[in-house]
Amino acid sequence: MMLGYIGRRAYHSILSVIGLLTLVFFLTRLTGDPSALYLPLDSSVEAREAFARLNGLDQPLYVQFFQYLRDLLSFDFGESLRQHRSAIDVALEAFPQTLKLAVVAMTLSILLAILVGALAAARPGSLFDRIAGLVSLAGASTPDFWIAIVGILVFAVGLGLLPTSGTGSILHWIMPVFVLMLRPFGLLVQVVRGTMISALASPYIKTAHAKGMKRRKIIFGHALRNSLLPVVTVAGDLTTGLINGAVVVETIFGWPGIGKLMIDSIIQRDFAVVQSTILVTAIAIFIVNIAIDLLYVGLDPRIRY
Repeated sequence: MMLGYIGRRAYHSILSVIGLLTLVFFLTRLTGDPSALYLPLDSSVEAREAFARLNGLDQPLYVQFFQYLRDLLSFDFGESLRQHRSAIDVALEAFPQTLKLAVVAMTLSILLAILVGALAAARPGSLFDRIAGLVSLAGASTPDFWIAIVGILVFAVGLGLLPTSGTGSILHWIMPVFVLMLRPFGLLVQVVRGTMISALASPYIKTAHAKGMKRRKIIFGHALRNSLLPVVTVAGDLTTGLINGAVVVETIFGWPGIGKLMIDSIIQRDFAVVQSTILVTAIAIFIVNIAIDLLYVGLDPRIRY
């Protein structure tokens, strides 16, 4: 049953990826002629025509598209115009940097949000609850790019404590991770708090109190476990959002991930690399969604495929 479910999800995902790649293929061609970037300004018409023939850009657009689909079926993803090597290799080299950044940011966000949300739900209306609500609301609503720019101005330019770009040391991770985790943290605190308040008002929690069970065990052992399904759902959506949407943060901090590669490739009209980054990102999001669905069953055995 599980394999059938995964197969159905894979089938629908393949259709979505084909539609996405089709859209990306035609949109990237609207950015202009690559020969204007890769050849000298005074290059002749013959040189531009030779460049187009060499890179398969001399055919009508629909012919290029069907050739691209045929190449995909044989796992040929094209060659990077800038680096003169397989475009999929370029994308796969950059993706682990984005994945590591997303995993660290989401792990910290989930752990902190569960702790803060559970403690806020344990004493609704308290000073801690109000502070947690204010901080989480600010984190969820403040734009990433604004936090990133302010962080650079304060901690890099003003105080000189942190580097502005690169991945050389732990100091290079602090600002990108903080900026990426702030929005997921804010949203997850709200979700954990809301579901925990509902769980703590349930009859089985009142029964546990009546039996004299310790409050810490009731909160973290019973109420929290039964509140995790909505948290997993939101965390999964936020994780795919981080993988897909770390473009701005990576660009601002010069992080050599797939988001920055995508932006650079669009600017450089490196069509094959743009298409490969989209493909790798889409496959990663599909895998994350499948993992989340499988996690549901572990948290609640009543769920079936």
